[in-house]
Amino acid sequence: MAGADPIGEGPDTLRVVLPEEPPTLEPCDASLTATGRVTRANITEALTEREPSTGRLEQALATKWTRTSPTSWTFTLREGVTFHDGTPFTAEAAAFSIKRATDSDIDCNVDGYIFTDSEVTATPVNDTTLEVKTAKPDPILPLRLSFVEMVPTTTNPGARVREPVGTGPYRIDEWSQGRFLRLKRYPGYWGKAPEYAAAKYVWRAEGSVRAAMVTNDEADVAIGLAPEDGAGDRAVEFATNEVSFLRMDAGKAPLDDIRIRRAINYAIDREGLVTAVFAGRPSGQLVAKGVTGHNPRVRPWPYDPERAKKLVAEARADGVPTNRTITIIGRNAIYPKAAEAMEVVQDGLLKAGLKVEIKMLDVNAWLEYLLRPFPKGIGPTLLQAQHGNQAGDAAFTMGQIYGSKGAQSSYGTPELDALIDQAQLAGGEARQKAFADTFAYQNDEVVRDAVMANMTGIMALSSNVRYRPDSATNDEMRLADMHRTD
Repeated sequence: MAGADPIGEGPDTLRVVLPEEPPTLEPCDASLTATGRVTRANITEALTEREPSTGRLEQALATKWTRTSPTSWTFTLREGVTFHDGTPFTAEAAAFSIKRATDSDIDCNVDGYIFTDSEVTATPVNDTTLEVKTAKPDPILPLRLSFVEMVPTTTNPGARVREPVGTGPYRIDEWSQGRFLRLKRYPGYWGKAPEYAAAKYVWRAEGSVRAAMVTNDEADVAIGLAPEDGAGDRAVEFATNEVSFLRMDAGKAPLDDIRIRRAINYAIDREGLVTAVFAGRPSGQLVAKGVTGHNPRVRPWPYDPERAKKLVAEARADGVPTNRTITIIGRNAIYPKAAEAMEVVQDGLLKAGLKVEIKMLDVNAWLEYLLRPFPKGIGPTLLQAQHGNQAGDAAFTMGQIYGSKGAQSSYGTPELDALIDQAQLAGGEARQKAFADTFAYQNDEVVRDAVMANMTGIMALSSNVRYRPDSATNDEMRLADMHRTD
C-alpha cells in the first residue's frame, strides 16, 4: 500500500502531484488540460465518452443515441444517477447543462472549442429522454457532447463556478487554494466504486521535485516529467495527443507578412528541441496520427537557418518592420523545460534577423492571451501553446484554433473558414479528405503557426500503484483506472 505522507494522508488516499494548480474546476472549461485532468470523469461526467485506444464513442450518462433527422438527435439517459448533492440526474439537468455550456454569457471554453459557437437546442422529452437539435446538420454531435459535463440545475447559469457538483465517482472534499485539492469517493455513485477512497492533489513547478516525491514515497503519481528529472525506474513513457506549437499574431507587423511566418518556421530546430529539451517527435500539424483529418503529407518544416535569414532580409528590403520586437508569451510548466524551449526558439529567430523577447507567465495570466477577448494594446506575439485533440476529430482543432472567430484564434482567412465549414459537414472518408486538405492549405498558404512537436508524456508511478496511461492521460487522468499493486 502507499505509505502515509508527511501531511497525514493515509493509505486509502491516492497522492498526485501536478505541475500547476488548476486555474478553475469550472466544468464547461474541462477541455482545458489543467482543469480536465482533475475534473473530467472524476468529478463530472458527460453523456458520451470516447475510448482513446479505439476512438469508439461509448456510453456514459447516456445509454443510447439516435439521429432522427439531419439536425436532430434523441438521447436515452441512464437511470438511477444522482449528483453529489443528492438530486437526480434527469433530462432537465442535461438540457440545462448543454444550454449553460453552449448558450450563456460565461464564455465557456467548450463553446468555442467544441461547438465553435454553433446553435444547439436541448429539450427534455421526459426524465430519461432528451432531444437535441442543431441549426445545421452535424454528423458528430454525440462526439461533441462528450465534452459537455453534466451539472445540476442549481448551478449558476450566468457565472463560472470554482467547485462543481457532478455525478462522477469523486466529489470535492476540500480545496485549499495554493496548497492542495482533496477529492473523496462519492458513496452514491451509479457505477463501480473506485479503489481509492480519496485523492489528494498538490502542485510543484519543478519536474525534478515531482519525480523525487514519488521516489521518496511522498506521492504516488507525478505527471509532466522530463527524461532528466530523475524518476528512474518509476518513470513511465506514453504517447500523447498533445502537439506543441507557437501561435503567430499574424494580423500585426512584422508577422502579417507570410515571409516572416515562413522564416520563423525555418528558424526552429525541431530535431534539436526533441533531442535536447523535451520528449517528442517533430510535427507539422496540430493533430496527431489517428485523428480524423490528420494529413501524413504535411511534414515538419525543415531546419534551414539560411533560408530564414534570406526571407527576413527580403521582407526588410520591402519595408516590413523586421526590427519591431516580437514577444514570445510563454507559459511556465506547460510542458517540461518550457522556458528552455522558448530560449532555443528565441536564439533561432534572433539569428534569422528578428528582434524577439520572452515573457514567461503562470497559467492564469497566460490564459488571457490564449482565449478571446485577447489583451488590447499588445504588440506582435508568439504564444507558446499546446493542443491535445482528445475527441479524435479535426473539427475540434480547426474551428477553434484556425477559424477567424475561433475561441483561440488570433487570425484567419475567408478561404480557410470556407474549407473548415465544408469539412465539418462531411462524413466518413469525405470528412477525412476534407480536413486533410484543409491542414495542407493552412500549412502552405496561411502559415498561422509554427508547429513544433507531437509530445511524449512521462509520468512517475509509485511501486504501490498500477495504472496504464493512454493518449488521453494528460487531459483526463481517471482515478478509477488506478489500482493498488498489493
